[in-house]
Amino acid sequence: MFINLIKNINYLFNTTKKMLQLKILNSKEIKEVYSLIEKQWGSKLKLDYAFLQNNKNRVFIINKDISKIGLEKLRINSIGMYFCEIDRLGIRLSIEGSQIVGPKAAKNMVEIDEEQAKKWLKGEDLETEEENLSGFVILKHNDYFLGTGKHREGKILNYVGKERRISAF
Repeated sequence: MFINLIKNINYLFNTTKKMLQLKILNSKEIKEVYSLIEKQWGSKLKLDYAFLQNNKNRVFIINKDISKIGLEKLRINSIGMYFCEIDRLGIRLSIEGSQIVGPKAAKNMVEIDEEQAKKWLKGEDLETEEENLSGFVILKHNDYFLGTGKHREGKILNYVGKERRISAF
């Protein structure tokens, strides 16, 4: 029985250790993030933050003073503000990431009206007739950046998480 308890503790520790890891991105890796942003949205960006990436390829930004904390001793999955996710489809900005990149974006940005904005915030995909769009696009209503969606075959696929959707419109 005691041996099984130790095995279970070791399994939980190793599983948790593998699941909960953050990596501080070096300057070369940060330049790659900037390059992906410039390629997708034509936005030259330079942020004064530390960039961290978890094992799900989500990138977080945080004050550079984070370097004073030994993260390798902490078991955490996220810290700071969720900025983007990088995967085989490309770079997908969070809502907050779109608010940072959006004002400097020169392409792949879609202006939507109030009715479309309500649909988007409810989690619905949008129809679009706009051309010259590719990959992930930033959605904007008036002065508000509402996140990013994947443009495909005349539609913008909604990636707003269920917990962030607004149903009371």
